[in-house]
Amino acid sequence: DAESVHHFSMNFLRFLCNYPFIKNAIRKKYECKTESFSKLLFGLKFSNPVGLAAGFDKNAKYLRELSALGFGFVEIGTVTPLPQPGNTKRRLFRLPKDKALINRMGFNNDGSLIIAERLKKYRSQNNGLIIGGNIGKNKTTPNEDAWKDYEKCFNALYGCVDYFVVNVSSPNTPGLRELQQKDLLKHILIHLQQINRSRSQQAPLLLKISPDLSLDELNDVIDLALEIKLDGLVAANTTLKREGLISPGREIEKTGAGGLSGVPLRETSTQMIKYIFEKASGKIPLIASGGIFTGPDGVEKLEAGASLLQVWTGFIYEGPSITKNICKAIK
Repeated sequence: DAESVHHFSMNFLRFLCNYPFIKNAIRKKYECKTESFSKLLFGLKFSNPVGLAAGFDKNAKYLRELSALGFGFVEIGTVTPLPQPGNTKRRLFRLPKDKALINRMGFNNDGSLIIAERLKKYRSQNNGLIIGGNIGKNKTTPNEDAWKDYEKCFNALYGCVDYFVVNVSSPNTPGLRELQQKDLLKHILIHLQQINRSRSQQAPLLLKISPDLSLDELNDVIDLALEIKLDGLVAANTTLKREGLISPGREIEKTGAGGLSGVPLRETSTQMIKYIFEKASGKIPLIASGGIFTGPDGVEKLEAGASLLQVWTGFIYEGPSITKNICKAIK
């Protein structure tokens, strides 16, 4: 089971990193921390532009280990106000022939308060890693009250993370994508901005969008981001589409519902980045996510208009060298 392998691998890496000489050897092998790789964005200095997307370290349990693997930043979550177990297992599947994953995790996480305490403890001992907080709503919260869940998560994680990403685009929480409609989305984002501006130090606020948006829906998101001066967009989340897969139909049907990520999403994600960059005249900072496996994949996204990159499925297939390989290609 892919989820069991994930937890086993990360717990084994945690065990190794308990020994400083092993952790330092891992860091020396994989880190990309030179001035030529650094990137200034949102008022934050990223040691390199390659980060780990939300969904890998949902509960902020492996930040020390992931930092040793050379990531320029790590986005934790998706975090919801209350703990929730997520969808029934099995819920994570590999499609090796397509270099893809299908997941229907369902925002399984320990809840905002527990995760905030974990982050505070990590911050008290480590300050080098930039951490993003990806926030969402609980499954049982009706959409008309979703703004309250985002407020709770923002307040709980404020001061523990360096930036926030509002997730309204996961396909694995029933009705969540309806929050991408302009009026509902505007209410959530403006409310969070008002809370943010009342703070002594504002945290960058970004929005993660679906690759399945129609052109009209995407234009609405761009117009809204410009109108309310949103700090940035993350493009894109997983897709519900299954066109063009190499894996046998029976294998895909066996996995059932869920969001598809990996190589099949690469072209769509790049096209979205390019379209948003050109439509907004480069006024909206973009984090590219979707199908980044190799150095040329990363360069392609940057040339399309992205400022930062996020990997997830690529990390699973390519291994811990992915960050260094992408940085070398960028250099």
